[in-house]
Amino acid sequence: MNNPRELSKAQIAEVFADYRKNTAYRLDEPTEAQALNGGARVGISRKHESAHLHVAGEAAYIDDLPELEGTLHCALGLSPVANGRLTALALESVRAMPGVVDVITAADIPGVNDCGSIIHDDPILCDGQIRYVGQPLFAVIARSRDAARRAAAMAKSVASITEEAPVLTPQKAHELGQYVLPPMHLNRSTRDGGARAAIDGAAHQLKGSLDVGGQEQFYLEGQISYAIPKEDGAVHLHCSTQHPSEMQHLVAHALGIASHAVQVECRRMGGGFGGKESQSGLFACVAAVAATRLKKPVKLRLDRDDDFMITGRRHCFWYEYEVGHDDEGRILGVEITMVSRAGHSADLSGPVMTRALCHFDNTYWLPDVSMHGFTGKTNTQSNTAFRGFGGPQGAIAIENIMEAIACKLGRDALDVRRVNFYGKDGNNVTPYEQPVADNVIHELVQQLEASSDYRARRAAVDAFNASSPVLKRGLSLTPLKFGISFNVAHFNQAGALVHIYTDGSILVNHGGTEMGQGLNTKVAQVVAHELGVAFDSVRVTATDTSKVANTSATAASTGADLNGKAAQDAARQLRERLAECAAKLHGGDAASVRFANDCVQVNGRSLPFAELVRSAYLQRVQLWSDGFYATPGLHWDGKAMKGHPFYYFAYGAAVSEVVIDTLTGEHKLLRADVLHDVGRSLNPAVDVGQVEGAFVQGMGWLTSEELVWHPQSGKLTTHAPSTYKIPTANDCPPVFNVRLFEGENHEDSIHRSKAVGEPPLLLPFSVFFAIRDAIAATGAAGCNPALRAPATPEAILRALEAVQAHTAGFS
Repeated sequence: MNNPRELSKAQIAEVFADYRKNTAYRLDEPTEAQALNGGARVGISRKHESAHLHVAGEAAYIDDLPELEGTLHCALGLSPVANGRLTALALESVRAMPGVVDVITAADIPGVNDCGSIIHDDPILCDGQIRYVGQPLFAVIARSRDAARRAAAMAKSVASITEEAPVLTPQKAHELGQYVLPPMHLNRSTRDGGARAAIDGAAHQLKGSLDVGGQEQFYLEGQISYAIPKEDGAVHLHCSTQHPSEMQHLVAHALGIASHAVQVECRRMGGGFGGKESQSGLFACVAAVAATRLKKPVKLRLDRDDDFMITGRRHCFWYEYEVGHDDEGRILGVEITMVSRAGHSADLSGPVMTRALCHFDNTYWLPDVSMHGFTGKTNTQSNTAFRGFGGPQGAIAIENIMEAIACKLGRDALDVRRVNFYGKDGNNVTPYEQPVADNVIHELVQQLEASSDYRARRAAVDAFNASSPVLKRGLSLTPLKFGISFNVAHFNQAGALVHIYTDGSILVNHGGTEMGQGLNTKVAQVVAHELGVAFDSVRVTATDTSKVANTSATAASTGADLNGKAAQDAARQLRERLAECAAKLHGGDAASVRFANDCVQVNGRSLPFAELVRSAYLQRVQLWSDGFYATPGLHWDGKAMKGHPFYYFAYGAAVSEVVIDTLTGEHKLLRADVLHDVGRSLNPAVDVGQVEGAFVQGMGWLTSEELVWHPQSGKLTTHAPSTYKIPTANDCPPVFNVRLFEGENHEDSIHRSKAVGEPPLLLPFSVFFAIRDAIAATGAAGCNPALRAPATPEAILRALEAVQAHTAGFS
């Protein structure tokens, strides 16, 4: 390219044409100044950095790595019962199976037999107490994966177990007072007597309950770890995990060695969704113990059924609530009890419940509120993180209350929601005492209401239902507010390394993990923008605990926020060093040196970026730097449940229109309109893709993905794609309008963007409540359908029967 200062108007027009042609999701066109100085490395829709590898089938995942000579394979022998005592393991017949090299039990773990994320209550291999169907009792190491699996399948015949009755539901655990953690309570009172007095003194009172199921992460790449023993007792672990540092610590504890002897590496995952934040630990530990014990590489790759049976998923929740409101539907007081199915151990159930309680308010001012959270201990898989991390489970409860109030008053649910919105200057403090300082929900909902033709479509839906006896349509607009940051303040930190080589190419390593969400793409854009070079000049390498230490999980939607800022810090230090070198060599002021379009402008001269780098090397300028970032202003009192746990809030809203068949319970999503707030997007194409994916994934949670445990044996019966229905392309609406809300983050996030991973999962609340709206259309005015999630055809039929019975009672 010519010197950017010498671009003609025709060339600038060509630049703009290229932007318009290649960036379908730009929020705005780059200004002339941006085109001239190359300032549009961020905010541009770029393809995923590995897209060409994904399409060609050349993107390497853990199972694609070439296996070293002598690699052995591991499989796990699983418990056939949900609760009891393991009294003996007759493993001689397992050891005698063809191809078997070794069998490992809890007694063979040299260090600590625990992989608990926070509380040390989660054994790697059974320690005597059987906790759930699918719990690993022993590990088989064999010369082939098939041989290991055949031997591990003998668990049922070699295990002697004294069986006990299991506790399977959160309701039963709550009834027994059986929890993995102490109860949590979050209260706010603006009057004497608090929520109870506010409810009793309101013009209207309403009671109800809600049952919301869990959800399997169903990542495309299952859990896998490949452990390679190194000299002096060290181990190199390739692991599909969202948290390499935690895997490093867990493996070190299991082996009884120091963390510096464990290297964990992850180039990419085939999806995670929270399921590989803590729960990759068991498999990492088993593979590492086997590899160091046998001094051979060991691979442990689960098949889909075993993955379902061993690992946890999104917590299902059960709620009881009571609310008091006025004639307009304005909530004056509310009390709610939330009980989650935690499973057999704590895992991340505490932080998940905390986030659920902190998201019960969603977009609404609740003057007097009393919330109670209970983490029920059950004989099921230990539930864990899932996209949204409790936020969706908290927010759906208040949305259900809004729908119930609207039904009772005979008002449009949107109008009830609107009168309860947080204010701009008043009524804008959350129950946990954090001000809602960036509230854009009023204007966002107003824009979506207009662009989706909500009012006209509401009239059309009512007209359709009046003339259609079998098919009924439903319409719903639901908003969201989602807090961004880890609940625990010290997790909100990140590090990065940036290297510039003498040819001008740039290598970046950071503590985040790439699981398909485009994190590496965004980080590369940030570095390219900071140094004024082309995107293709930057390469992001595998996450590696030997390069960036003590990292946080890639979770809580903080990946780009934290790691983007850390990489920016490192790149900025390098830019400043190069600017000083340029001024020293060519004169002028270092502060006036400009980096753009792979060129450096210094003292009236323009020289290629690579040329300056080579000159800097000869001047012995350090051409690598580390960067660090810690999110400012966060604090949280876990006992009082008060503080400032979130750096900022992301907002959004969706309108969904459905049709249901009242004879079969089937439903179809006809149209979805989404407007979502990502601040000033780093990569609009990636962000729109995240919104679309989250919408469909959340819709699956609320409509089709049903988890069923056998009521006596405690076995998860929906443990394969044949019995567990995730959404497919056919479930996407034929009309799917997704737009990004124009604006910027009021906090100093990376380029004023906002996180996009988790918040849009709340958007498909609109699908669930549109189904509920269609069910209500079959009954008398004011009927309040009791619909559980997921809204499967069976659940819809049960809700329809209840509405018809209620209507018959008034006829």
